[in-house]
Amino acid sequence: MACLIAPATVAIITTATRKKIPAKYHIEWLNTMLWGGVIMLIIDHIISGEIVFYPPFLTTMRNPHDTFVMLKEIATTGVAMTVAIILAWMIMVLIANRESIFKINKINSK
Repeated sequence: MACLIAPATVAIITTATRKKIPAKYHIEWLNTMLWGGVIMLIIDHIISGEIVFYPPFLTTMRNPHDTFVMLKEIATTGVAMTVAIILAWMIMVLIANRESIFKINKINSK
């Protein structure tokens, strides 16, 4: 339904603040992962009919009683997906920075 709102929100924030984040954190990797996930979720939701091209756009917003279900999905599924993406990015950054430290140590030891 609307689980894509959580990663989309984080993607907007990280895209807007990317110039303030040091290059060693490879924020472009996180942005690519987040935006890629959001695009795939949009495609999936369009195919399944959960997103339509006319207002209210999210089919769960047609019925006010479904608002709680939508918010619960954002809070559970959306946040879980976003956390998983961020953890994968953190592991990638740790590995990349660790390898660069080893390269510096090899150069200094010669």
